[in-house]
Amino acid sequence: MSEHNPTDTQVEPAADYESALDTEQTEAKSNITITEAAQGYLADLLSKQDTDGIGVRIFVEHPGTPRAECCMAYNQPGEEDSADLKFSYDNFSAFIEAASVPYLEDAVIDYNKDRFGGQLTFRAPNSKVPKVGADASVEERINYVLQSEINPGLAAHGGDVQLLELIDEEGIGLTAVLKFGGGCQGCSAVDMTLRQGVEVQLKQQIPELTQVIDETDHTRTENAYYK
Repeated sequence: MSEHNPTDTQVEPAADYESALDTEQTEAKSNITITEAAQGYLADLLSKQDTDGIGVRIFVEHPGTPRAECCMAYNQPGEEDSADLKFSYDNFSAFIEAASVPYLEDAVIDYNKDRFGGQLTFRAPNSKVPKVGADASVEERINYVLQSEINPGLAAHGGDVQLLELIDEEGIGLTAVLKFGGGCQGCSAVDMTLRQGVEVQLKQQIPELTQVIDETDHTRTENAYYK
């Protein structure tokens, strides 16, 4: 079982999770909301699996990147990790992957009925926002700058940029390889955006970087902001 979301910013009122938190688990806290409608749907779904103690595990794949996807899977008894955050509901338990907790801040899992039956929805506005600390890697720090500072500005022109890879070459140093998308792909002003904007910001905040290069195929201009 897997549910993915477009990260929506609408948040339902949070439930009282202090009573739901299993105090024998990690002391980490989460304000993720599983609405009553979603709880009912999940309880019914799990009851059909014919497995005592089966629950759900919630996690984020590629957290803190543009490829972030919020996922939910069956959790067979004993499959949970000891570091998982556990929430106990009337008829099932939900386990939140410890590493995903920061990215599921303000997340809401809901169930909406429709004429075709219904749909489980997963809104997690913070899943694509990198969380960095003092021990963050260079890649994590680059992604943080791109997603929190650079892409919000590019979004005004329908564009974005992402890190493809880091290359560490002897005699050259650390190179960030970027790819532009949306309105920035094929844009006639993209070189100025790279050299006077993106590269300057990245080098200011990540002094380990020696150069920033663009590997975007700019021959494709159908979505370019400036042609």
